[in-house]
Amino acid sequence: MIDARKRENIKIGMFVEIIQKPHQRTGEVTQGIVSKILTNSVRHPYGIKVQLKSGLVGRVKKIIE
Repeated sequence: MIDARKRENIKIGMFVEIIQKPHQRTGEVTQGIVSKILTNSVRHPYGIKVQLKSGLVGRVKKIIE
């Protein structure tokens, strides 16, 4: 499984599962295609923050290959 906490592993156009801020407690995931990478640091302990093509923003929990 690819580590979603490393920025180098996330590419625009990838299909991913994210957790939006309001859903962090429930763990509800949303699937979509990455349109923007919002995290500037190389790593983030909770996942890299991205914006999906749908406009939703959240942290990547899983990269779907």
